[in-house]
Amino acid sequence: MKKIVLTVIGMAALGLSACSKAPECNQEAITKKTQELTTAVQEAVTKNPAKATEWAAKVQGIATKYAGSTNQADACKAYDEIIAEVKKG
Repeated sequence: MKKIVLTVIGMAALGLSACSKAPECNQEAITKKTQELTTAVQEAVTKNPAKATEWAAKVQGIATKYAGSTNQADACKAYDEIIAEVKKG
């Protein structure tokens, strides 16, 4: 189960690297969103381990959607989408 959580978080982190600065979404905000995502995935996988593969696919899709982005605002949007998907279950 821990491997699944790490895989989901890793895919999100790899796909959501961004370099420009936006006041509403900076590196500190992205760090907080990463922590929120980690917690959400851990809770979700604990409640329903059978859906872990589905969430991993959703995370990959969202990460791919924003992969070409060069700004942190898009990274924050992507994290928000992923977190919402995981919490939705």
